[in-house]
Amino acid sequence: MTNVSIIGIGATNVGEHWDTSLRHLAWYAVEEALDNAATTDIDALYVGNMLAGSLSHQDHLGALIADFSGLRGIEAVTVEAADASGGAAIRQAVLAVKSGMVQTALVVGVEKVTDQSGSTPVAALSTAMDADYEAIHGVTPAALAALVMRRYMYEYGRELVDFAGFSVNAHANGSSNPKAMFRNRLKAERFASGPVIADPVSLFDAAPLGDGAAAIIVTSSDRAMDMVPKPVQVSGSALATDRIGLHDRQNLLWLDAAESSARLALSQAGVTTEEIDVFELHDSFTIMAALSLEASGFAEAGQGWQLAQDGQIGRDGSIPISTFGGLKARGNPVGATGVFQVVEVVKQLRDEAGECQVAGAKVGMAQNLGGTGATAVTHVLRIRD
Repeated sequence: MTNVSIIGIGATNVGEHWDTSLRHLAWYAVEEALDNAATTDIDALYVGNMLAGSLSHQDHLGALIADFSGLRGIEAVTVEAADASGGAAIRQAVLAVKSGMVQTALVVGVEKVTDQSGSTPVAALSTAMDADYEAIHGVTPAALAALVMRRYMYEYGRELVDFAGFSVNAHANGSSNPKAMFRNRLKAERFASGPVIADPVSLFDAAPLGDGAAAIIVTSSDRAMDMVPKPVQVSGSALATDRIGLHDRQNLLWLDAAESSARLALSQAGVTTEEIDVFELHDSFTIMAALSLEASGFAEAGQGWQLAQDGQIGRDGSIPISTFGGLKARGNPVGATGVFQVVEVVKQLRDEAGECQVAGAKVGMAQNLGGTGATAVTHVLRIRD
């Protein structure tokens, strides 16, 4: 089966792009990726997006972005998997190239959320939940995260301050990322005093929504070697699902989909967690970061927080995460997040991460979650020597 490599990357900054349309955001990332790969020879476009239909009143993004990007006529579709839409779009591109039916595929994740305020974006985000049994009762994504976090604290005897290391690390790394939404540092002692969103979730452990777009270009590894000096191979790619409603899960504190997708992706890549040099996880809330570390095999159940408290998630630690600020500081462009994560891992493996660089990074992993983990997409990337 054909091996797949990434030959081009691009990304906008994440922020409040009030004067920039959704199609322009996508084009800026696409243009940068095309320039980075030094090619315009694209056979298929996969767009990762969750909220355009709700917040921008614009669906049919495949045709829209293909046309606006000067790629009119190519195969182009939108992929939706809630917050995991970006990662799922990458998964489809990888499968297409592996199959041999597509030679070169472009993925762009794009989201425009800050034009709306108040309850509108919250209601749109709640479509990732079970409409009949969760959203209908007014439960929000932050409320679900709070329920899980409260249960975690009860089961494992933890306090809110035990999660501070995740946000402190994210903001420390984000301060070095010129494209991050927030470049301010956060002191550990300030973490627990943040304004409460849904007790115990506060402003300091919830990722801010932002507008942004990121893009990657993939082709066969054989072609990639002749096209760019530093192709990054997609050594593992897996998507798994879980029960969408929290009330249906056997264990609120274990992300089955994250465990399955990580296990499969690592197995495909032929590596273990000890060999992962950088891990871009889905820190939409600090509790999700802890659960992702545990489900993916980097920590035992109930011990994910310890890696943060001990400094092991920093750029010099045993498993660096959120190296460009993660969702918490770089910002959360929702359906585009999974593509941002892969762009950031590619930069690490190419040794192009600047002040955010993890020294000697050769193997990286990105994990994108949808909702409260009902969808999980994991990719393992390796630099081609």
